[in-house]
Amino acid sequence: MSKSENNSETNPEKKGKATPKRKDAVAKTKINSITSPVSKADRAKNREALKAARAEARAAYMRGDQNALPARDRGPVKKLVRDYIDSKRSLGEYFLPLMVIVLMLTLVPSVEIRFFAIILMYSAMAYSVVFGFITTSRVKKLVSERFPDEPTKGLGIYGWLRSTQMRRLRAPAPQKKLGDTV
Repeated sequence: MSKSENNSETNPEKKGKATPKRKDAVAKTKINSITSPVSKADRAKNREALKAARAEARAAYMRGDQNALPARDRGPVKKLVRDYIDSKRSLGEYFLPLMVIVLMLTLVPSVEIRFFAIILMYSAMAYSVVFGFITTSRVKKLVSERFPDEPTKGLGIYGWLRSTQMRRLRAPAPQKKLGDTV
């Protein structure tokens, strides 16, 4: 009896076919069973379609479209808070540019100017904190008047943080103009 006959008789689990080349085995695993293989042109087209979809979703988010908003910004209560904050001007929205000015002033060699810059910075910070407490209480009061059954937890800080962002950089974009009534 030959050696190959002996192996096939003692090992019934033998596969009975040649081992595939590595290149063929790898190619088999790279093909998705759900979708057909994609060419470079198809990938580029898909990339452009995804880019357009993301741009449209971003535009809807910035418009304040309820379906495009994340959960933290959804609902009529959050819209009321955003509109209330956007209808008023605050020093908080100028805080970042003010800190850049303070930083520049601290580089001036004059002690008096540096002292003035430090006083300006701490004054702006104190104002921002006091304004935050006032805004928080006003937002909670407004929401409890308009939506008596809605909880007010987290709405004050939501409004305060929005008021500290520069108006142009707020997302979603402000829907109310300065001075509009809410």
